[in-house]
Amino acid sequence: MDCHRAETYVLDLLRRHLSPTLLYHGPHHTLDVVEQADSLARAEGITDAQELALLRTAAFYHDSGFLTTYQGHEAAGCALARQALPGFGYTEAQIELICRLIMATQMPQSPGNSHLAQILCDADLDYLGRPADFWPISQTLFEELKTRGRMADETAWLELQVRFLGSHRYWTPTATARREAAKQQRLAEVRIRLAELRNSQNGLSS
Repeated sequence: MDCHRAETYVLDLLRRHLSPTLLYHGPHHTLDVVEQADSLARAEGITDAQELALLRTAAFYHDSGFLTTYQGHEAAGCALARQALPGFGYTEAQIELICRLIMATQMPQSPGNSHLAQILCDADLDYLGRPADFWPISQTLFEELKTRGRMADETAWLELQVRFLGSHRYWTPTATARREAAKQQRLAEVRIRLAELRNSQNGLSS
């Protein structure tokens, strides 16, 4: 399998054809997930070259479905993988594994007992536990959702963040050790910001 060509192909599609309103789900997010998946896999002791390659391909294709749809983009990404990857020498079994990894990232995440799927899920939401990145990256997701009419205002967004951060879990020991404590700190900050916003709104309405 020619992984490099497969990766170059989809990255070129993302850079040329993704909507500019995808402020969060842009090529920069895909490249971040690829980097984090590589890092987590090695820290988690994945040494098999083919497993590493298939995980990396899944990371490159995991959000490619946004090229054609917003809702259900994981399935659309699998369709693209099934269409494109045979031309780069991937076998049917390899492509099906890649698709299982992609589908595991659908919210709520469902990696099951698959170590590679757990790694990809953790890489996809790595930013939740990165102190310097959480607020600017989460703001791009808020703006993306607001642009698409999927988020009413900042209050609704912060309420969603509290629910999401409160229910989210990292699946691998490495991600838990690296990110969980900082994620809990971000959750506390979101709760404070939400309380302040509600207090200011109550003050304006009284």
